[in-house]
Amino acid sequence: MADVLRDMEIRLLTEDDREAALAVINTAARWYQEFLPAEEYHDPEMTPEDWANETKRLSWYGAFASDTLLGVMGLEYVKDVALLRHAYVLPDRQRRGIGSLLRTYIERQIRGVRRIVVGTYTGNYKARDALEAAGYTLSTDSEAVLRAYYDIPEDRLQSSVTYEKESG
Repeated sequence: MADVLRDMEIRLLTEDDREAALAVINTAARWYQEFLPAEEYHDPEMTPEDWANETKRLSWYGAFASDTLLGVMGLEYVKDVALLRHAYVLPDRQRRGIGSLLRTYIERQIRGVRRIVVGTYTGNYKARDALEAAGYTLSTDSEAVLRAYYDIPEDRLQSSVTYEKESG
């Protein structure tokens, strides 16, 4: 496992990476059906149109091993914070440090803000555990944070929480 992480390449994604990134996102997001109500679960989680819209607001990063995309995450600046968005790792590669490596890399790219915010579903214990292990704390008022910094549907807002930590 350490060899995989040592050989991992993390870089900004381009339009040429869109198809592979969507495959990672949509494959990993199928797990959401375990905790989201049926009316909130979407498959696919992200369409090519969604990707294009998100790309207007954020920078996509990817973790590659042997030219295979294993994980993606976005970085978006909104007002006075940096948002880590759309963090996904292929299911058969999870719990091996890939998401942590990608998150740490992106955190090091953050400039000009003092706070990092990450939103996730309340039921996503995998993400919540990883964020807490990385030093993030649950926001005092997640709904207020989501309303201030995110543009997401109301149903997703109501089923989400945010975590925060100081940058740099």
